[in-house]
Amino acid sequence: MHCKNCDIQLQSHQNYCSKCGAKIIRNRLNFKNIWSEINLYFFNLDNKLLKTLVYLFTKPEEVIVSYIEGTRKKYVDVIQYFAISLTLVGIQVFLMNTFFKDAMDLSNLYGDSIKELSTQKNNPFSPENMDYSAINNYQSVIYVLSVPVSAFSTWIAYFLVGDKRYNFTEHIVLNLYYSAQIIIVSAVLSILFLVCGGDYLTISLFVSVFTFAYLFYILHRVFKISLLDSFARFLLIGFVYGVIFTILFFVLVLIGVIIKFNS
Repeated sequence: MHCKNCDIQLQSHQNYCSKCGAKIIRNRLNFKNIWSEINLYFFNLDNKLLKTLVYLFTKPEEVIVSYIEGTRKKYVDVIQYFAISLTLVGIQVFLMNTFFKDAMDLSNLYGDSIKELSTQKNNPFSPENMDYSAINNYQSVIYVLSVPVSAFSTWIAYFLVGDKRYNFTEHIVLNLYYSAQIIIVSAVLSILFLVCGGDYLTISLFVSVFTFAYLFYILHRVFKISLLDSFARFLLIGFVYGVIFTILFFVLVLIGVIIKFNS
């Protein structure tokens, strides 16, 4: 018998491959087998997905530092976890664009100010000129692009204060787990909020506050320093983040001007 994943020779009594760790499948594929796998990986209280989700709230340093130091089996791999979060974003975007198109209506939140914008046809922020559903479709891309920016911000901020225990790649791992957790919470709350008839922008404001608070919490737990030092470094990260986005903004504006000038 050979492993169907890595093709090495196996003993008949083996249930898992000794090389790649894959489970040996002997039964023919049927609905019962599929349901058993789904129950094992998603609904079982001992499954890695639920454990990773819970621990990133209660013991984030356990998940992140363990992964950085070489633990790969106890928790969901960082790339897989981020991919799961992007899948939830895809579901959220589909539901919003299909069933909750009115969720992005700003008039309920800002009232007359939005109505005045609607009469300004040349204003790029006018509701007539803003395709919020199209912007919503790019959420996954925005999340992916934001990870290296946030990782560079945390890495350079800690580097500047002399804390070099983690390199840039390890900061990417930290920010991938952090971002995935934020995305999952945001997507789940947004879907539940919309189903219950809530306003999407209201939950977005809540998620924005949670995003900053959770980043501070993770950095404090992972780096194990005092609250005051954590807060000072958090402010430095915010400053670096702002500088990076300011530079990116001016670069994009410059590129737009050059394209317009050459067209």
